[in-house]
Amino acid sequence: MLKDYLPRDIYNSIIKNFSFNDITEIRMRVNEKIIIVVKNKKFYLKDDNGAYIKANNLLIDNFITKASENSIYAFNDNIVNGFITLPKGIRVGLCGSIVTDGDKIVTIKNFQAVNIRIPHFIKNCCLPAYDFMVKDNEIMNTLIISPPGSGKTTFIRDFVFQLYEHNNSKNVLIADERNEICSANSGEPAVNLGGFCDIYTNCSKKFAFKNGIRSMRPDVIVTDEIDLERDLDSIVEAINSGVNVVATIHAKNLNQLKKKPSFDKILDEKFFSRFIVLSSDEGPGTLNNIYDEKLNCIYCR
Repeated sequence: MLKDYLPRDIYNSIIKNFSFNDITEIRMRVNEKIIIVVKNKKFYLKDDNGAYIKANNLLIDNFITKASENSIYAFNDNIVNGFITLPKGIRVGLCGSIVTDGDKIVTIKNFQAVNIRIPHFIKNCCLPAYDFMVKDNEIMNTLIISPPGSGKTTFIRDFVFQLYEHNNSKNVLIADERNEICSANSGEPAVNLGGFCDIYTNCSKKFAFKNGIRSMRPDVIVTDEIDLERDLDSIVEAINSGVNVVATIHAKNLNQLKKKPSFDKILDEKFFSRFIVLSSDEGPGTLNNIYDEKLNCIYCR
């Protein structure tokens, strides 16, 4: 999975001591021990002699160069947003010195840290919520809430797959801005999402919503990590066009979500019929609560 990007000794140490089926993150910081995150527990990576393995500037620079296919310039549109996406939806978060031109971020250089986030397809993880999201074969407008790394993307992957498994033949448009939901490579998704999906990758949600509604006639649009201030107009346009929306958003819980700008408008206009709160209490995608459009709890864990 990461064999082509990491030095051989580091890759071998990882596969000797851990399973990629369990790893959720690999964190490398300049002059610090490499951290492997397994099911929310952190471990330091060690070599065959039991010594801790530390990252350095050269390791991180070489990794980013390989991740950007030896052309950081070609990946700069992603880099300025703080990430690179590898095949199979592996997302690499980047930290370093920000280069600006006026108010515009030009690039990131002098990389100090990378966070390699490894996605997982967990079949049936959305089933406890499925019947709350789909009524009489109609999909509810749903906002899925959790902090980073708690399984939102895993949840919506499985939801799309379950639509297919339940013979719900709705046309599903996936607005995959960071190519994490589908992990498409040359137009082919790396994960099995069923047979009713049309996919936009590496584009803004505004583009995917506008052009998708016009040209692909979706019944539902599924997207990840919305920004209410930036993306709300596109969501409203879709809903007012008769297209349902299933989206995710970063927030620890419902109370934190209420503090976000534009939330009052969402609630007043009843754009979403379901609010689903996830956590990682029992692994990524743990279902905590489900609320209706009036924020009445209809599933309380």
